[in-house]
Order: sequence, then C-alpha cells, then structure tokens
Amino acid sequence: MPASTPEFPPVAILYQAVPAPEIDGIRKPMKPGGYSDSGADIGHALRTAGVPLITPRLEPDPTQAMDWVFPDTAEGIAEALRRGARVLWANTVLFAGHPLDAVAGRGVRVVGQHPARVDRYDDKWLTQRELREAGCPVPASTLIGLTEESGALAVGALSEQRLQERGLGFPLVIKPVRGRGSEGVGVVRSLAELERSAAGLLAARDPALGISRYGQRLILERFLPGTEVTLTVMPPGSYLIEGTERTFASHWALPAVRRFNHHDGIAPYSGMVAVVENSVLLSEREQGEPAMQRLSAWCALAASKVQALAPIRIDCRSAEDGEFLLFDLNMKPNMTGPGRPGREAQDSLCSLAARGVGWSYQEFLLNMLRQAWSP
Repeated sequence: MPASTPEFPPVAILYQAVPAPEIDGIRKPMKPGGYSDSGADIGHALRTAGVPLITPRLEPDPTQAMDWVFPDTAEGIAEALRRGARVLWANTVLFAGHPLDAVAGRGVRVVGQHPARVDRYDDKWLTQRELREAGCPVPASTLIGLTEESGALAVGALSEQRLQERGLGFPLVIKPVRGRGSEGVGVVRSLAELERSAAGLLAARDPALGISRYGQRLILERFLPGTEVTLTVMPPGSYLIEGTERTFASHWALPAVRRFNHHDGIAPYSGMVAVVENSVLLSEREQGEPAMQRLSAWCALAASKVQALAPIRIDCRSAEDGEFLLFDLNMKPNMTGPGRPGREAQDSLCSLAARGVGWSYQEFLLNMLRQAWSP
C-alpha cells in the first residue's frame, strides 16, 4: 500500500460501471468506457506528482486505462478501500443511492459532487428553472412532448403563436432533459423541422437497455446567436496559485474559454472533436470586459445554488445585445488531460481554463484534490 504524504492520503480513481437509474422514463446515456480514459489521465498525473495512488494493478501500464481505475460498484469501491484508499476520486456519474453513498464520511473523503445533487441537477429543465429563480440570466424555454401534460406542450399542437407566448421564435434549440455532452442537441428553424427532430428524439431507443434514450419530454429553448464561452467554477477552499496559498470563501470562476467551429450552431462533443481544435482561453483584455465580469459572477452564483463541491462547467452564449446567458450546467465536466503515451494532445475545457490561473493539468488536479470532502 502506498504511504500517505504529509498533504495527501492514498487516492483511488473510480470510473462508471453502474448505469444511472431511470428517472421519469429517462436514463442518462453512459459514455463508452465509463470515463476510464480520463480516470487514467487523472491517476497518471497524480502519481507523477508524487500522490500515493491505489490502482487495480501494482504497476499500471500508462497505455491501459483500466489498469488505473476501479469500477464504481460496491465491490469495486470495497476493493479500493481494502487496498488502502482513503480518498475516492469520483470520475463517474453519481446519483442518489450510488454505492459511494454507503462509504462517504466513514473515514473516506471524496473528490466529486454530492451524489444526490448530481441526480437533481442533471435535470436540465429543473436546473434552468432554479437558476432563473435565483436571478441568473437564462434563455427562455418550454417543455415539449407527445402529449400535453406535466407542463409540456404537445409537439403536434405547436404553432408559432403558442411559442411566441412563451418568448420563443425560430431558430430554436431542441435538447434532452437529461443528456451527455451535445448528444441529441440540435437547432431547428421551422415548425416542420421541429416536428421532425422531436419525433426522432422521442422515438429513439437505447439499444443496450431497451428503453427510451431521451425520455418523453424535451426542452425547446431560445437560440442565442452570439459568442459561446464556457466557464469552470471551483468550490470554496484553499488553493495554491503560482506558489501562493489563496483561500476563497465562496465559489469562484476560472477564466473563460471561447468555443468556435460549431456544427450547425452547436459546439460538438469533445469526444468527437478535440478541444484544442475549437476552443481557446480568452485574453486578459477579453476577461476584463464588463460583460465577462458580470458573467463570471453569475456563474459563481449558479455554482453556489447547486452547492457544487468540485469543479462544474457552465456553457454560456451572448444574445443580440451582447449580454451572456447561461444555457447549460454540467455537474461532471470532462477531466481529460495530457501525460500518458499517445495522449499528449488531449485536453479538456476545464484544464484549458486552469491555465488562465497558471495551473498545468497536474496542478489543476492537485488543487482539486485539496478540496476533497466528507459529509
């Protein structure tokens, strides 16, 4: 068993082997490999930094992701603890009743979100409603479905007038209530296109699970035509920034990253297009613009609203007047990074943002580890 260092006890990385539960007819799609690739990136970077790391194999192969990570099953977690882990890095999709619930706080600390909060705020409709109630600027939206129930408008009964009554006009964004990345997200420019897109999403089935892929309700949202940026927001705590320890009493945002090279108005999922090909850190001048400063404050407020215990990522776009609105909040952003052989060009939006405060990928992870929590 690796010995503890003065700062860090032994850490084990978890990947997703447990499917998220079905909620309101929706099960969040699993990523192939269950985030084991980014889990291995994290583990490799931590071990290189001298953090004691517990792994399934005593001498993990840097090219084999599964050598570095434990499944997030009860058995996988128990094995990691049996081998000496005292911190569990939850690089997985959490939910109320997740096996992590049974051990968190029992001498075990966690890097990641509170499982029940992930469950709650993976619901994009509920999240947008709560952010709106908190005063955050979010785009106008409505629910749609096959039938008119539970506050949703029936797709077959939609008209431009009914949409206008809800502050909506074409083009519009259509997206799942619970989703992963930009999967299922598209722009529709007419009623006919909306009906076709909605019909396809509502009829989609998960071939492995045999259930509806996106559920029976979808979100229809105002399309924002301006600049897209994404902000990574950190939880309160003590951080090491350029050799100086700084304490933040509340949530705070890393510098924003601008997205470009959209596909039909939507930023492609980073698993399909490398982040370095469509994203860039804003310059200091751009970061200092009043609209960006306001946005940073709104994103910090949003993170406090969802009680984030680890980094979250919030996607934003500007409207015609140049003001930014928050259109998506991700409780489990991708944490891919360089270091392992063949992955030198790998990056994530969060690690790109971290460079704005002088952090390398490794330093970003070490600062995340400093925020490990227990109930």
